[in-house]
Amino acid sequence: MLQNEIKECFIELGHFLDQFTHDEYVKNETVKNNALFHDDFIQLIGLSQSHNGWFTKDNVCFSIASWANALTKKNLDHWISSYDFSSVTTKNIGLILAGNIPLVGFHDLLSVLITGHNVIVKTSSSDQYLIQFLAKYLTSLDNRFQEKIIFVEGKLENFDAVIATGSNNTARYFEFYFKDKPNIIRKNRNSVAILTGDETQEELVNLGEDIFRYFGLGCRNVSKIFVPKDYNFDAFFNAMFNYQEIIKYDKYANNYDYNKAVYLMSNYKLLDNGFLTLKEDENYASPISSVFYEYYENKNEVIQKLQNDVDRIQCIVSKNHIKNSIKFGQTQKPNLWDYADNIDTIEFLISL
Repeated sequence: MLQNEIKECFIELGHFLDQFTHDEYVKNETVKNNALFHDDFIQLIGLSQSHNGWFTKDNVCFSIASWANALTKKNLDHWISSYDFSSVTTKNIGLILAGNIPLVGFHDLLSVLITGHNVIVKTSSSDQYLIQFLAKYLTSLDNRFQEKIIFVEGKLENFDAVIATGSNNTARYFEFYFKDKPNIIRKNRNSVAILTGDETQEELVNLGEDIFRYFGLGCRNVSKIFVPKDYNFDAFFNAMFNYQEIIKYDKYANNYDYNKAVYLMSNYKLLDNGFLTLKEDENYASPISSVFYEYYENKNEVIQKLQNDVDRIQCIVSKNHIKNSIKFGQTQKPNLWDYADNIDTIEFLISL
């Protein structure tokens, strides 16, 4: 398949997904093959929470909306325009996908296909149905995708390179097992925010989106905030109050109760608003329903710390206090060119 043909199929997929970006679905009769897929996708969205308890309709539709916004001709052209694909020789690329948030592995699938390679996909058991459904839709647009996209349940075989995403523990296994193949191995990362005390209420409310979206399960979710000495948390907690409904979700509430109990039994000093705990901690990875915080006296010290820990950080949210930081509320709305772990996936794939 020519790259332009592949791109056009993904643009059409974007049109298809755009029907499911709101609570009230809006059917678009001009979408190709809609009669075959529209109703089944609605049913799949409805079943997603039974497949993975964290995949609520709201979060699944948020992810779908993100992809509908990304898969436009303008975005795809901008993304691939800076690369030279002329020397690419088609290879088989193995993907081992994560499943912490809906469609988290779709960018890797798109990257492999847009570079002209074939893909062998091992999905996470936590997120196997949505991505397979989208692959079926692509195949309905052009049956040549049937040979370019293969899903496997067991061992990955017959691949020339691999992209694998997992925890720090599984990464050790991946690094050993795939040591003889070109690879990208992704590990645990976390996102942070730098606050100064001069944030507006709107910015702090938007920060809540960075914290609570997907229940905080994504590597792009803010799990730690840096605050100046004597920071007054009142404005922060007032802003977080907009997300109080999250405690009505049983899985989140169970984590909140458990983690709070562990902290209290360990005699940790906590700040608590009834659905979110703040704990002073130098680590980055906070548990569900908790955010770590760390005081600073000099903002440059924070910047230096984050530069030293660059391999542990996914996103930094701030009011332009550090280069390439992200605006409040935008961490879960990455562009196609915002690569996981800051590793250029396209560059890796075209260099094989």
